[in-house]
Amino acid sequence: MNTATIKRGNGRASPSGPARRAKQGKGLLDRLIDQVPLSPAQLHKLTTWLIGLIVAAILWFVASFFGLPAMAGQEISELAGRAGFAVAKIEVRGAERMDEAPISDIAVKYVDRSMLSVDLDKVRAEVMKLGWVKDARVSRRLPDALIVEVVERQPVAVWQHDGQLRLIDATGAVLSGVSPDAIPDLPLVVGPDANRQTEALARLMDAAPALKPLLAGATWVGNRRWDLRFQSGEQLLLPEGEAEAAAALVNFARMDGVDRLLGRGVLRFDMRDPTRFVLRLPPGQNKADAPAASMPGASTVVAGGEAIDTASLPHAKED
Repeated sequence: MNTATIKRGNGRASPSGPARRAKQGKGLLDRLIDQVPLSPAQLHKLTTWLIGLIVAAILWFVASFFGLPAMAGQEISELAGRAGFAVAKIEVRGAERMDEAPISDIAVKYVDRSMLSVDLDKVRAEVMKLGWVKDARVSRRLPDALIVEVVERQPVAVWQHDGQLRLIDATGAVLSGVSPDAIPDLPLVVGPDANRQTEALARLMDAAPALKPLLAGATWVGNRRWDLRFQSGEQLLLPEGEAEAAAALVNFARMDGVDRLLGRGVLRFDMRDPTRFVLRLPPGQNKADAPAASMPGASTVVAGGEAIDTASLPHAKED
């Protein structure tokens, strides 16, 4: 009986010999490259670019180490200057109240320099140190102009301290000195750190808008409360605390509207104690001549015979 040999499989011979060994010998990198959807030519081009970038980075690092880019930039800047791109004009814009000279003095240092060598951020930083300047912008206008635009701070009061008068803005920043002979028509704030209380004073006066145009000055007393002085010469002593002072001022505005307290010869209105409303008259004045006034929840006291400092505001005494 013949014996039949049965072969199992898919009918294809399995790789053997060198071909099989070559397939088994492929490394991980080769197998990864086989998975990249790029042709050999594209892979070659990509590899060339990567090598070029690496070489360029190495060259840039070496050049930077020896300062070659800075030298090249300096040379380019000097070439631009020789070609006519050098600072020849300074323009200052936005300076209405302040003197332009301090700004010009900063910018003029760059005259005749190449436009490319001007550090605009450095110029701006110097300009921002000036008291009047709230904001600044520095730019070039080719071929030869340097433009400095400023936003000025707005003066809101004159601060008297240590025998000096200074203009200040709403934040208390000192803008410039003031001559006693040329005091602007602004409220006077007196006392140590009174300039830093300017915003608080503005909020206080907002509580009684009718009194705002009548205010001549205010003294910050003991770093805790305000004494107000009106254009008609009277003083109003307010209590401590922002809310308490605002409430007292509102009451005073109401009483002045009803009984016309200001301009009647009273030296001082004392509202520091919420249970007492004290009117201080000049020496020798009859108490019967005092204006009638009443404050809800408080007794009214009319006192005479005690004089207070009624000197002119620029020389007002600091409490």
